[in-house]
Amino acid sequence: MQIYEELVARGLIAQVTDEAEIRELINTGKATFYIGFDPTADSLHVGHFMALCLMKRLQMAGNKPVVLIGGGTGYIGDPSGRTDMRSMMTPETIQHNCDCFKKQMERFIEFGEDKAIMVNNADWLLKLNYIELLREVGACFSVNNMLRAECYKQRMEKGLSFLEFNYMIMQSYDFYHLYQNYGCNMQFGGDDQWSNMLGGTELIRKKLGKDAYAMTITLLMNSEGKKMGKTANGAVWLDPNKTSPFDFYQYWRNVGDQDVLKCIRMLTFLPLEEINAMDKWEGSQLNDAKDILAYELTKLVHGEEEADKARAASRALFAGGDDDSNMPTTQLDASVLTDGKIGILDLLSACKLIPSKSEGRRLVQQGGVFVDGEKVAAPDATVSEEQLRNGVKIRKGKKVYHKAIIG
Repeated sequence: MQIYEELVARGLIAQVTDEAEIRELINTGKATFYIGFDPTADSLHVGHFMALCLMKRLQMAGNKPVVLIGGGTGYIGDPSGRTDMRSMMTPETIQHNCDCFKKQMERFIEFGEDKAIMVNNADWLLKLNYIELLREVGACFSVNNMLRAECYKQRMEKGLSFLEFNYMIMQSYDFYHLYQNYGCNMQFGGDDQWSNMLGGTELIRKKLGKDAYAMTITLLMNSEGKKMGKTANGAVWLDPNKTSPFDFYQYWRNVGDQDVLKCIRMLTFLPLEEINAMDKWEGSQLNDAKDILAYELTKLVHGEEEADKARAASRALFAGGDDDSNMPTTQLDASVLTDGKIGILDLLSACKLIPSKSEGRRLVQQGGVFVDGEKVAAPDATVSEEQLRNGVKIRKGKKVYHKAIIG
């Protein structure tokens, strides 16, 4: 099976233009393709995971990835899938986030001469002359067509700034620039990006002629992937300092039964024959599938050693064992204590297990918080200094474990 057919079989392709040409380029290793990442945080999260895995698969098949960091579009913000305008970032924050992205991406993609390259659209977007842009690029876009795009329709009733309205033009210009300067002949993105991507293809063909070789392709689940990056307590990050390897492992270990095989097929590099054999799995076998998913993805992001530790810790905890050596741990300072104790809500907050005390109060009242195996009876419960010096094991719900200790 060739790489394009494998992408289809794994459920990664949603829509394409020029399918025959796209298949030919990808299968012969002649695609120079880009995927864009807006630097809205200092870490990638699991919502970016599918794009990173796709780039890795295509590079392994001989194609050339262009990682586009949105240092320029980051000044504007993509309205797709949003109900409000994104907060404006400073140039320093944008650059810091770009640097963090590159470091994390190097675990997935091989950069270097004749290999993957990373570019920042700030290098060309920030130099554009406004009048020139309107004449040379803006004239190629129909406002009527833009307003029909889903990313804008969703925002029209609540308000869409002129700043955001320019995002499609900026993203389209990216493809035009990459096509002319880097030989980039293909763009990939999530299904929520389809209108923006078509804009880039059309811009190239209008500016350079109908024979210009520019194509688009979208991923089936990338918009779902963005949702996958969010949990009740925030995002699941690829940075181990923001989401520990154990918590990352547990996130994937806890996916729903209906999603586990889909995630294995789309995100892991296990052979399709092996995955297809799992299609008949049910009941307890799905727990085995979840363990496989969690282990493979933790190994991909954090390395085999951390994946082994996370799996061992998970199995020890859920088998009723006492080994908490690999459990996520928060080291507390004695200054958090008042009269030799700390309130349970303050403790949960210090360990970043709750987004707010009101959420913590609700969890306790519903019987969802345990300290050293004992259910916390009330939101005003406390934990003593002696307990914390020995290390206390906190369980939130059925599956989130954490240790707190004063050293």
